[in-house]
Amino acid sequence: MFDPDIAPSGTLLGLLQRGRGDGTLHALAAPRAEALAALDQCVRRDPRHDWQVENRSLYYARLYLDLDGGLEEIEEHLFHPDDLLDPDEGRTGLALAVLGHLASYGREDALRLLRRYAAAGGNWSWALDELALRDDDASLAALGERIVARFPRTPEGEAQLAAAVRDAFEPRPWRIWADDRNAPATAARVREAREQGAFDRWQRQLRPTGPRPGWSVREVLDWAQAGLALHPVQLRHPAGARCLNAVAGPEDRLEIIEAAAFGPEAARATALRYLAEHDDPQALDLIESAAADPSVLVAESAVTAFERMRGPAALDRARLWVHRTDGLGGAAAGMLACRGAEYDAALVLAALRRTVRTEGPDAPVLWDLVDGTGRLAIRCAAPVLRHVYRETSSSHLRGRAARALAATDPSFAAGFAVECLWDCEETTRELAARHATTADARVVEQLRRLAADPAEEAEVQTAACDRFGPDASAV
Repeated sequence: MFDPDIAPSGTLLGLLQRGRGDGTLHALAAPRAEALAALDQCVRRDPRHDWQVENRSLYYARLYLDLDGGLEEIEEHLFHPDDLLDPDEGRTGLALAVLGHLASYGREDALRLLRRYAAAGGNWSWALDELALRDDDASLAALGERIVARFPRTPEGEAQLAAAVRDAFEPRPWRIWADDRNAPATAARVREAREQGAFDRWQRQLRPTGPRPGWSVREVLDWAQAGLALHPVQLRHPAGARCLNAVAGPEDRLEIIEAAAFGPEAARATALRYLAEHDDPQALDLIESAAADPSVLVAESAVTAFERMRGPAALDRARLWVHRTDGLGGAAAGMLACRGAEYDAALVLAALRRTVRTEGPDAPVLWDLVDGTGRLAIRCAAPVLRHVYRETSSSHLRGRAARALAATDPSFAAGFAVECLWDCEETTRELAARHATTADARVVEQLRRLAADPAEEAEVQTAACDRFGPDASAV
């Protein structure tokens, strides 16, 4: 039911890993050493399913401040020998983002640690981006020679430097180094790298690869299929479907249908997507057949193609397919949840209960099903939504469950909305700021803190301030 790295939701570690507001409240009430140990474990071993979209850094940084926690464990993690052996930025990204937030709160030890890691660490570019937002010009200039020295003075090294300058998320440090009169050799290399990066972009624009105007339907399908033979594999069927929009006409319909029914994998996926986006009368039957194909690419493409359909015929078919137990059944349930009518509420509720029972609280289709219960205001779904809220390890899904509970559960304002004020996701905190009952003294105090915190998102601050305005309504 749980990912092996995720502790049960009833434990302090499990709450902190999930980023729940109750995690902060329990940590502040627990023995300080125990709370700091759990917090350090979360930062050293990123618990997120998708670290690129789920938020934890500000949540953990605030807890370090509240607990007056030291940074020794983070320092050991950053400078562990694995840092040179494991190039994946996901290993240290969370720790660096936490340090960035702590630096913005005035923690000088966090700022010094970021500087050290930027100069010597493997994921130096992430640390540099954090410093670019928070450090002064003089300190950034002092890093220039050590950063640029990472790239040897060889053709390969200069190309890597040009790519680093071109792809930098925060260009401020590179601009400082390019104008640094105290390090002329470094400044010259950075200026040359900037020019080379601009030239590389210009060359790519002059020499595009892939389909061009005048290609036939067959050439587009062959191009999509050829991507599977490359190393690494290129999945070109989404782009191929867009290309078909440009080159295909009514006279090509039969050829595309034939490719969707009998073509090789990527060509078949391309044709299915094209037919689905155009609501072709044959699309649904072809999708049903492809969903049972032994090829994972074809089966998944069929499901994706169905999810992109918008016509009434797709909704009618979803009502027939919603009882299936495969990916197509999940897509049908999601479609009814997002676009179904009020009389589809029973089907959506049944799919929600079945999914939680058979696949657990982290099933991908739950995102749409949870949204659907809120959209359709299915009040009897509240117990299942509470279960998803408590148990899911995805902070985004928990936020969706909170929004659905706000629409279906009369007890939300005095219940989960209170802990949501401390949640790791800003959209969940904003929801809580609009709904949490002010009868709880903790709510008023936290609303004031959110409204005054410069690190908080503007939408959350606005929602918190609105609760104290002259037109604020009592909850």
